[in-house]
Amino acid sequence: MTPEPVPFLEVGDAVHDTVRDRFGRVMGHEGPYLRIRPLAGGREWDADPGHLRLLTQDELLRALVAEANARSMQGI
Repeated sequence: MTPEPVPFLEVGDAVHDTVRDRFGRVMGHEGPYLRIRPLAGGREWDADPGHLRLLTQDELLRALVAEANARSMQGI
């Protein structure tokens, strides 16, 4: 099942990359791809806009809490 393409994403939008099953923020674009950075920071990756979807506020909060929990378990 192919996800429906997002009609327009802006820098700063929180998204789910359905191919990599990762969450991040749109940082810009490189050619036909968007540059996505993990919500907690880190290395960006290229993503096809057709495989991205906007996160709801609930999903964003869950993803941020999960990231914070993972960091605390690592002793950061």
